[in-house]
Amino acid sequence: MTEPRSEGRSQAIAAAVILVVAGGFLYFMPAIVLWLGNYSPYLAAAVAACLVLAFFGVFWLRARYQRGRGK
Repeated sequence: MTEPRSEGRSQAIAAAVILVVAGGFLYFMPAIVLWLGNYSPYLAAAVAACLVLAFFGVFWLRARYQRGRGK
């Protein structure tokens, strides 16, 4: 039931990379949404929703992948 030390470390690194990339997107999201809002508020809302859902989608896909591998 216990996992090897290197496997736990690689999972932590993968999670950190995902959080840093998502944090970068979320940091610039207000500027992107305001810029798109000049053209269409509906487009801005759709892009904002997609960016937020993508953050959770990455973790959902990662969990499905790990479950499929039997972890």
